[in-house]
Amino acid sequence: MSAVNFDELQWESPLPGARFKSFSRDGKKLRIAEFTSKFVEPHWCEKGHVGIVLSGELEIDFKGKVVRYPEGTAIFIPAGASHGHKGRAVTPVVRLFLVEEA
Repeated sequence: MSAVNFDELQWESPLPGARFKSFSRDGKKLRIAEFTSKFVEPHWCEKGHVGIVLSGELEIDFKGKVVRYPEGTAIFIPAGASHGHKGRAVTPVVRLFLVEEA
């Protein structure tokens, strides 16, 4: 399989204000993530993320250093505690495409 049709995948909602569709293969995960202004990240995320903001604007708090990612901006966050982060939607909805370790 070389094409992933996200329209055919079901949304999953792990937390209020967050939902995603994902496809995993060969140790990689492709994910469409959507966050609303209701999303509050409960813990510092230490996972790595590589992707792009498809629509809206995202703000990421790197333990005191806040960076904004407007639509079209690429994201590269290495994994590990030293890169702990919490994201939030600046706009009512932000949608991302991410490539992560499965």
